This record gives sequence, structure tokens and C-alpha cells, in this order.
Amino acid sequence: MESLIHLDATAAPIVAINCDTDQILPARFLQKPRSDDFGQFLFRELRFGPDGVERPEFVLNRSSFREARILVANHNFGCGSSREHAVWALYDYGIRAVIAPSFGDIFFINCLKNGLLPIVLPEQIVLPLLESLSSENARRISVDVSAQTVTLPDGASHAFDLEPFAKACLLRGMDEIDFTLSHQDRIDAFERNRAAPF
Repeated sequence: MESLIHLDATAAPIVAINCDTDQILPARFLQKPRSDDFGQFLFRELRFGPDGVERPEFVLNRSSFREARILVANHNFGCGSSREHAVWALYDYGIRAVIAPSFGDIFFINCLKNGLLPIVLPEQIVLPLLESLSSENARRISVDVSAQTVTLPDGASHAFDLEPFAKACLLRGMDEIDFTLSHQDRIDAFERNRAAPF
């Protein structure tokens, strides 16, 4: 997992409300192993037609948004089933942050466990941003994880909340297992002391 300290990248708009995990990653790809590149399946039904040809109207198929690493989404992004695979698809595609007024609860947690930063900003900030991104060429957004700020294309900076443990893991490029293993010496010492006779 890559560390996420500062991100300055193209942002792509996902305008639909209640964009669910089945839209992000269709269920037929759930049997794939984690070692597969799930990025190829991201928004599969929206990005491609039944014949496998790209739908030119879908935002990530537009030349100005192909390199997007940030999504700006509408309310309740990632709702629906609890599949962690949806986050894998976003991450493998190259998305490192999603900004939205609200997220599906389990999706939000899965993001943080997999190195993807979900940022909640008020709708009065996100909705005009969605509109401007949708009507113009790609624009860049800057995210500072340490400072917990987002700087928008108009130069306005906004703070966001981030739980301290999740922040530490993102900054260090660790998941919960990596974090646990980073304390292996202390774990071993505890086990030796626990096994020692009284």
C-alpha cells in the first residue's frame, strides 16, 4: 500500500446520487483474487458497452479525466453491499481520494483500511464543485493529509475530519495488519513473558 501524504491531481466528477458498490464494481467480478488488477473492472457497466467498447460519454473515458486520481462524488457514494472489492477497483485504477457530502458507512471504513482517503465536505461545497467539474475541462485538487485540508481549483481550502489511527496508517502506507506487525518485537516479548513460569 502506498503512503498518502500529499496528493495534487486531476479530479473527475461522479454526479449520480447513491452511486452504489455494484456500479463501482459489478458483482460478477467478486470471485477474482486480490492479486488481479481490479482497476480494469471499475465502473465496468458504465465505462463499457456490452461489446466491450468504451462509452465515450462516461467521465473516465474522456481524455481530460483519464489520469484522474481524485473523484468528486455526490451523496451516499459507495452505498449498497459491503464488498471491499469496490475499494480495490478504485485503488487499482489509481484513485487515491474521493470527496463527497456523504458515503456508505461500510464503504467509508473499507476505504481507510485499503489506503483510499474518503473526504466528507459539506454539500454546499461539493455540489458546486461537481457542477464546475462537469461543465469544464479537468481541474486539479490538492489534498494535504497531514494538515487535513483540501484545496479546490478556485484556491479555497477546506478542512476535513480524519480519525488519528487511520491518518497514521495512510501517512505510513500501512494497513491494520502492517501496523500490528510493526510491533512484532513487543508482541514476541509479551508472548515470552506470558509463557514464562511463575
